[in-house]
Amino acid sequence: MKEIVLTDGEAVPVLGQGTWQMAEDASRRREEIEALRLGIDLGMSLVDTAEMYGEGAAEQLVGEAIAGRRDRVFLVSKVYPHNASHDGVIRACERSLKRLGTDRLDLYLLHWRGGVPLEDTVAGFEELRRSGKIRHWGVSNFDTGDMEELDRIEGGARCATNQVLYNVTRRGPEFDLLPWMADRRMPLMAYSPIEQGRLPRSGTLQAIGDKHGASRFQVALAWLLQRGGVIAIPKAGTLAHVRDNHRALEIKLDLEDLQAIDASFPPPDRKRPLEMI
Repeated sequence: MKEIVLTDGEAVPVLGQGTWQMAEDASRRREEIEALRLGIDLGMSLVDTAEMYGEGAAEQLVGEAIAGRRDRVFLVSKVYPHNASHDGVIRACERSLKRLGTDRLDLYLLHWRGGVPLEDTVAGFEELRRSGKIRHWGVSNFDTGDMEELDRIEGGARCATNQVLYNVTRRGPEFDLLPWMADRRMPLMAYSPIEQGRLPRSGTLQAIGDKHGASRFQVALAWLLQRGGVIAIPKAGTLAHVRDNHRALEIKLDLEDLQAIDASFPPPDRKRPLEMI
């Protein structure tokens, strides 16, 4: 598994697993758990979840999936903005730990920016870090201005990552957010890396897929994994889907492929508001 280095030097997989919309159908629960376990076995050991997902149900599912293999997993969860006060984030983290059946999170993120001052959230994160309940903290859905403000706060430079919507059809972060993070050697974590399956059924991605014996989804994921400085966290609720995602690591897009993708999905030429859905 190819790895990427966090700001403190710790290496994590460039391809992980998301869990948004998991644990919503009891009939799929067993397969979703097996899918997460297969992903871990294949080296996709970064598992991302959140207290928002199913109001804790996804965390419970992840807890079941990683039971007996916790030390092999880089575990990520996220706190609601309304729970992100100094004391609130500590209580929320403790609830997440209980649902996940673990004593620590490897990475804890503020899910998006709310009304709580960032100073309070950072202070809570830092207390959790000192107590060993989290190892790293970061943010999600922060635009460049938010990151600049965070960086000015005491302790704000310890932010490990920023998780945002980024894929071949949503390239806005490339204009200023990705360069800002790259200057600080901070990886970007990309959610919805294959646009929740809404990629065009024909055209450039499929043509490149035909060339490489791959699907358009695998091409889109391979493109993201070749960007550098990016961690991708696609969700896969079936064993076949996990294997398909993992196969994207083997696809090496050439210059002709990359130029064709840029022609069909141009990089941004101006600042665009950060997208969340």
